[in-house]
Amino acid sequence: MELVESPTFGAINGYPQMSDQTEKTPDSQRQGIGSLEIGLRILNTLAESPRPLTLKNLSDRLELSPSRLHKYMVSLMRMDYINQDNHSYVLGTSSLMLGVAALKRIDPIQQAFKAVEQLNADSDRTVSVTVWNGQAPLVIKWLDASQPVALNVRLGMELSPFFSVSGRIFLANLPVVRREQILDHFYRHPPALPRHRGKTLDRQGFSAHLEQIRQDNQCSFYGDFLPDINVVASAIYDINGNISSVISLMGMNGDTDVSPGSRYNEMVLACTRQVTGAICGINHKPDLI
Repeated sequence: MELVESPTFGAINGYPQMSDQTEKTPDSQRQGIGSLEIGLRILNTLAESPRPLTLKNLSDRLELSPSRLHKYMVSLMRMDYINQDNHSYVLGTSSLMLGVAALKRIDPIQQAFKAVEQLNADSDRTVSVTVWNGQAPLVIKWLDASQPVALNVRLGMELSPFFSVSGRIFLANLPVVRREQILDHFYRHPPALPRHRGKTLDRQGFSAHLEQIRQDNQCSFYGDFLPDINVVASAIYDINGNISSVISLMGMNGDTDVSPGSRYNEMVLACTRQVTGAICGINHKPDLI
């Protein structure tokens, strides 16, 4: 590994010292500013911590001596990127403004489209993106596999909230009052009872099914409504914990196992986690308080 300049390595008071110079690596042959990168690592460490950190906490995690680290903290506090709360440090107003500005520039739907295109290429399975139009899921992206499944579903079509995987995910995440209104209306005169894994679901059973979907952030069909076709779906969430869209993957049951832990199930979950993380700056569904 080639160095831009010869850095000074060593230890002060038992702490390994990071250089202010940036290394040249095979991935990046451009010279950078090591001290800036250290400052950004400090901000990243504070952002990733669920609680405020003391100078010693940061020193241990970053492997910087407290005396050297303190100089960075002074500069970051001066620019309002961090605040000191007693003996601990938290992100400041400038960090908040930077994060909000970045979030404003993210288009959640375009993020979903980009991710589902990659999922289609990696899995060679039919995939879709749906959004909630107030009454039902609406298909806004549809990509066939190299061997398309025989489905009468295409771009711009409304899907059933009860007889589609994306519909059930949306129902599971609706506000309770709205969800109960939809269930009441449906179960008064159902055209057919919903099924899961071959078992019909009455009102109580369907409510329990939705709760499991909400907890797992996934719903799978195993030929329940489409003979010989398996489907799995998972939701993308926004920073408020609301669904932005749902990604679905489908294929023939002979070669598309969508059971929990299967390859295709995990691919869909990884896809939605990635997009949720890009939208929210986190790696999981935001917890609502």
